[in-house]
Amino acid sequence: MFDGNIRTLQRIAAKMQRVLIVDPHPAAGRLLADHLRHVGGHIQIFNAPTIEAGWGMARTIDPMLFFVEHASSGCDGLALARKIRRSDLACRENPIIMCTAEATAEAIFGARDAGIHEFMRKPFTIKDLERRLEAVTLKPRDWVEAVQYVGPDRRRFNSAEYNGPRKRKADAGGAPAARLSQALRIVKSAAQALDSDPAQARRALAAQAVELKKVGETLKDARLVEAAAALGACMTGGTARVELVKRIDVVMGFLIDDGKSGRATLEVA
Repeated sequence: MFDGNIRTLQRIAAKMQRVLIVDPHPAAGRLLADHLRHVGGHIQIFNAPTIEAGWGMARTIDPMLFFVEHASSGCDGLALARKIRRSDLACRENPIIMCTAEATAEAIFGARDAGIHEFMRKPFTIKDLERRLEAVTLKPRDWVEAVQYVGPDRRRFNSAEYNGPRKRKADAGGAPAARLSQALRIVKSAAQALDSDPAQARRALAAQAVELKKVGETLKDARLVEAAAALGACMTGGTARVELVKRIDVVMGFLIDDGKSGRATLEVA
């Protein structure tokens, strides 16, 4: 729960010095900007009425925080979020908050699946805004670099706007076996997307190579560390596709549980 402490506000403000608001309604954008200045004081706020303008500003001003609208407003913030997440922009992992009057379960879960960090329903209060800002600036979530999904860990997504039966509870997570299983699933899907979505497939493989190396170090498994390092090395240069596929095969084949290691199994077709 946000405590309203001045030091908390200062920590939040330091992480939102450049804010981009993408909203087709000028009055709504101005109101949000006024609320943000109440929290942050000397922050720079930029407004864009369309996703095209928002994309252009994202490329030039490197926002530390985004606010976007739902597609029902005529400004498809979900499309913009997905484009940012799958780009090479420096701000691609920065927090995105959806701020809209469309607070249905479909809208909330759509935002989550587009890689949006938080959801806030209009009209909102200063306290509503402060809680969302605290969540995205002071409580970072793990980043998931996959193919079908790119964004903050959806298992930690939280919206105060919905408490129905589809609301997901945070799980403990973090166990090496679970991390191994997830990383391998992403490697497999990335391998299958090397032709259809090569840029994102390679980004996903690079991220999972790092994750697999960490898991190998946790498990004290030198062979896993070596296999992950070999896969990661493919991402730093112009490695041919055939060589990349070989290293993927080594990782996937080597990490199938033989029933003795106690690690999670993952069958590879």
